[in-house]
Amino acid sequence: MKWFTSSTEAPAPAMPADHPPVPAGGAAKCPVDHAAMAAAPAPAAAADGAAKCPVDHASMAKPKAAPSDGAKCPIDHSGMPGAAAANVFGTAVGAPGSLNPLNSMPVGLSATQKAPGQKLDLPTEKTLSGIPRPPTEGESSSGSVWEYPSPQQFYNALVRKGWETPEESIEMVVDIHNWINEGAWDEVMKWEKRLPGGEDAQLARFQGRPGDLSPKARMHLFLGQLFPSKFNTDKPFDRHDWIVTRPILDAQGNKTKEEAAQRYVIDYYSAPNDEDGNPVFSLDVRPALDSFGAVSERIQVAVQEWMRGE
Repeated sequence: MKWFTSSTEAPAPAMPADHPPVPAGGAAKCPVDHAAMAAAPAPAAAADGAAKCPVDHASMAKPKAAPSDGAKCPIDHSGMPGAAAANVFGTAVGAPGSLNPLNSMPVGLSATQKAPGQKLDLPTEKTLSGIPRPPTEGESSSGSVWEYPSPQQFYNALVRKGWETPEESIEMVVDIHNWINEGAWDEVMKWEKRLPGGEDAQLARFQGRPGDLSPKARMHLFLGQLFPSKFNTDKPFDRHDWIVTRPILDAQGNKTKEEAAQRYVIDYYSAPNDEDGNPVFSLDVRPALDSFGAVSERIQVAVQEWMRGE
């Protein structure tokens, strides 16, 4: 489990009350940019005790009510494979109501048009991530990366979902979410680089599942009831499933046209502030146990961490 701690440097606009604790230090760009950020005050705890993300990753295509004690995050990342798109949160063209099958964002969500009643002018430029993706038709076979939404597009998603988020906070919220995505990819690559072809891994698609606890999260919650001093007693505030592909190598170590795919489960946790009062959160990133190879990797890493005393 990777832990992140923020540092306080300058005051920043207030975050939405139900946003989980997030880091506020300089944003990593290589490969993690989830863009320099100002410090953010620790958010108020949700009434039900669960940390909540301001972007709901689970209810655009098929609206589904999240459990009352579940986390909510207004962008639905439950997309599956289909038409290619370069924007992590969806493109800005398309028929109203249609969804990008790679990320389940409405393809008609404007990246530049103001929302009704919006007062501030938000940036409309999108940011390139450090996360590689498979090329779309007409693109070169390498160098393609995912795009993050513009602050305006992100705000439009929040408005569409009904979240009342201060306009002056949007740019910081976007930086935070971009930084978190990049941090997750960094952790994925630690697993991928253990495997042949893993250096050339790409994020093919992803699915947000904030209302679904992973088996590991369920186990930790159960053990936390029995041994609260040793195991986590709080639910993750979000969950993503990422489908990552890597080229299959031949006997000489050269890339072939075939690819292997691996699903990764990412649980996002908030944690108590550090001794300086800075917010802390963690990402638990690991291969899903969908194959014998994934089980073997999980066991090997667990043994190595145990031997290092981690």
